[in-house]
Amino acid sequence: MGTAEFVYNNKVHVGTKVSPFKANNGQDPRMGFKMRKKGKHEGAEKFAERMKKVQEEAKAALQKAQEEMKRYADRERGEVEEYRVGNLVLLSTKDLKYQMVGRHTDKFTERFVGPYKVKAIISSNAIELELPTTIRIHLVVNVSRVRWYKPQVEGQKREVPQPVVIKEEKEWEVKKIMNKRKVRGRDKYLVR
Repeated sequence: MGTAEFVYNNKVHVGTKVSPFKANNGQDPRMGFKMRKKGKHEGAEKFAERMKKVQEEAKAALQKAQEEMKRYADRERGEVEEYRVGNLVLLSTKDLKYQMVGRHTDKFTERFVGPYKVKAIISSNAIELELPTTIRIHLVVNVSRVRWYKPQVEGQKREVPQPVVIKEEKEWEVKKIMNKRKVRGRDKYLVR
């Protein structure tokens, strides 16, 4: 363990450009069995000045490394959108893959579902949604998983037909059967 500590403290650090031993003691550690030189030693003032210079250089190098890391991290960051209670948002299907079992490929799966209403603001990074019981995830989601809901332009909106109630069961009027397939032994129809 002592050897590993010595190697770590003797290696030049990328951020400070000096070894931790030199940053703390003002000199590189003695290696081997060299005898100390006899003679005049540095004065306390020179040693203090040299230590101050080494620490200032290390501090400047750390500051530069910190600025570079911040610049790199900020490239990917965008402005945080502020949501309010009652806003409509779309929920990402990234965490809902296991619930979308009827899809044949991820390529044709919707990227976002909804719209859902914002129920509460937990923090700047988390909001609580009013989700239906069919979506079995926690109601509090990160803002990176939602997008603003923008209603469709007039003329683009697809009208969802209302069900016809016959004998207290919901039924829809079918114009045309587009396709038929078997799923787990049952017939499923694609209708218009």
